[in-house]
Amino acid sequence: MGEKVVAGRFDLSDRRRYREKLRDCLTGLERLLVEKRFDRPKNLMGVEIELNLAGADGMPRMLNGQVLERIASRDFQTELAMFNLEVNIAPHRLDGRVFDRLAEELRTSLAYADRKAGEVAAGIVMTGILPTLERDDLVSANLSEVDRYTLLNDQIVAARGEDFLLDIEGVEHLVCTSKSIVPEAACTSVQLHLQVTPARFADVWNAAQAAVAAQIAVGANSPFLFGRELWRESRPPLFLQATDTRPPELQAQGVRPRTWFGERWISSAYELFEENLRFFPALLPICDEEDPLAVLDAGGVPRLAELVLHNGTVYRWNRPVYGIADGVPHLRVENRVLPAGPTVTDVVANAAFYYGLVRALAEESRPVWTRLPFATAEANFDAACRHGIDARLVWPRRARYGGGTAEVDAVTLVRDELLPLAEAGLDAWGVEPADRDFYLGVIEERCRRRVNGASWQAATFHRALEQGLPRDAALAAMTRRYAQLMNEGDPVHTWPVGLLEPVPAG
Repeated sequence: MGEKVVAGRFDLSDRRRYREKLRDCLTGLERLLVEKRFDRPKNLMGVEIELNLAGADGMPRMLNGQVLERIASRDFQTELAMFNLEVNIAPHRLDGRVFDRLAEELRTSLAYADRKAGEVAAGIVMTGILPTLERDDLVSANLSEVDRYTLLNDQIVAARGEDFLLDIEGVEHLVCTSKSIVPEAACTSVQLHLQVTPARFADVWNAAQAAVAAQIAVGANSPFLFGRELWRESRPPLFLQATDTRPPELQAQGVRPRTWFGERWISSAYELFEENLRFFPALLPICDEEDPLAVLDAGGVPRLAELVLHNGTVYRWNRPVYGIADGVPHLRVENRVLPAGPTVTDVVANAAFYYGLVRALAEESRPVWTRLPFATAEANFDAACRHGIDARLVWPRRARYGGGTAEVDAVTLVRDELLPLAEAGLDAWGVEPADRDFYLGVIEERCRRRVNGASWQAATFHRALEQGLPRDAALAAMTRRYAQLMNEGDPVHTWPVGLLEPVPAG
């Protein structure tokens, strides 16, 4: 019994040491909070967008290494699979013409990346799930050539102990299995960061949790996976199932999935980090040399490396983030619910709606989370993912209507109640009225026309089927038309339904 027991690439002592370091990190976080060491308000926002590589035929291209070599910019990084990239935009202060500035930076960055991708016969496509992906594209051989992705895949597979089951029933029903987590790479998202003080964190996180259903209802853009039409926003069920370390027995016991909405409103950021340690075993027990408590004792700021690493393997839709900038620690809420695309204008409109709505909801005198059960917020999220722009959501009634909650059409809720709140929130940030009105006007027009990326994709796909194209050809033709309109840049609610290219006869 003297042999060294190895689990994957880590032995048992690694996991024990990592758990101890996690506890030290959590204690260090608590001390930083008690000692009020965190950064003062700076009203900073940040944006990350995950992207797809596709050829002129609309099919995925496994070329991210070659494309990144040509881009040669630290703003662009690999993502899980070889058809993925990610672009990171430097933090912006939330005021003035921030959204126009953001849109210009994104257009410049994406146009440059698209030109470089063109050198290897590929192009950038912003969408929640590339419609032409096939099961054979999402296999271990197509993992990006980065050690951390291979290691993460190996650890999740080992924890699962059997194939991953994908079972999503929507317009159609998809059932298949995978031997790796690579199907998660199909989910290409927008992450919106907001730096907040510890005192404001809980209100902002709770507001963000309440807002996710409305975000998805107006922003859904992922209706297809492996040739099947599923939910209007199919990323959440796909992400959950593709990273689920629980075999059926643990699911039946109520063990929480690593892709998690949560289960309660919170009163502090500390609660979320503590839950992550209490509920989720470490996947990557890699210990840093730093002693966080010794650093604190010496008056320094610890990296809390183990806590940060572990936090990144728990996939909350609104994730707490600890970071350090210029030697000062800060907290961020990372909103991860939105799909990429369809256009830069649409992405920025989604961001304006989010930042305005969260500010207003967080500052209400009677916060929405005191009037809406958490389970209802989660059910709203599920309904929005399933039905998109046609979802019906449950929301608190105004006091003059007797209070309580009522079911309401999502576009009515957004247009009549949430857009005015978002407008007030953007005013509170100091955003210029021209920026505010233009980008919130995009959301309003989606509601008026009942169009978002998902509805356009589905309608154009069905139009292609009616014209006689086989399913695979219809998806490819729709994807090519999507990419063309994406590059032209007009927001999705203005896009004509249908294909531009001629459909072959008979």
